[in-house]
Amino acid sequence: MISPQARSDAQVLWDHHLMHHDPRPCSVAIGLGSHDLGVADAAVSLYRRGMAPLIVFTGASSRTTRARMPRGEAVHYRERALELGVPDSAVLTEPRARNTGENIRFSRALLEEAGVDLSSVLLISKPYEERRANATARKLWPGVEFVSASEPTTFEEYLASIQDDRMVVDMLVGALQRLMIYPAQGFMVRDPVPDEVAAAYERLCGAGFTSRLVADGNGARR
Repeated sequence: MISPQARSDAQVLWDHHLMHHDPRPCSVAIGLGSHDLGVADAAVSLYRRGMAPLIVFTGASSRTTRARMPRGEAVHYRERALELGVPDSAVLTEPRARNTGENIRFSRALLEEAGVDLSSVLLISKPYEERRANATARKLWPGVEFVSASEPTTFEEYLASIQDDRMVVDMLVGALQRLMIYPAQGFMVRDPVPDEVAAAYERLCGAGFTSRLVADGNGARR
């Protein structure tokens, strides 16, 4: 369980991470690997709605996914999509990416090698990774229009589905930190963080939700 204040602050971060894009038909859908099979479910739902004729699932494994997805995130996503009725011919798998930048770069290379002509990408992630993924993609793949999407769910519903409140809040905090420090490191375009979101982030850091923080340019973890 987390405190009411932490829960309130986490809701502020959750709301900020969402891009609030309306899904529309794109050249391809790219599902970014994670611990959450909901990304695959969202990709399948959007495919069924005619939002993309082709899905790319990208992702190896990490310390948070190794136990749940031993064959790699993209492979498990692909298996999930096939179980849900997506034809094999409509799914490509990129199994090497270990971070968001590699998700984008490796997916781009895979699609170019496959000769896929595209002008727009439906970028599917966990809800709290929408803004970070979008900012990364716009930095690494200029000239392409990105529409962000995720499984439609509320913060409370997501907590209940994952059943690990602390891990989710740690992830929210880590994603927000990257939005603040990665533009200066050249990893993504700058996306301003409102003062009230930054304040909620600082309170959560002070409350110990820091396991997903990375060292900034000065070596500090904040």
